[in-house]
Amino acid sequence: MFLISQVNIEEKMEHAPDSAYGIGVFIGSMLPFLILALLAYLIYYYNKKRNQNQ
Repeated sequence: MFLISQVNIEEKMEHAPDSAYGIGVFIGSMLPFLILALLAYLIYYYNKKRNQNQ
């Protein structure tokens, strides 16, 4: 799935309608990483809390 969803950001920026489009491209490229980092933290926090109660 990663290979299919891989896009060329430089090409998108060349064909961008205005400069605000760059902000959307940046947020869109960082969003998957942020979601994975948040998910990893939530799993860590849940397991840490569960181990303290035992």
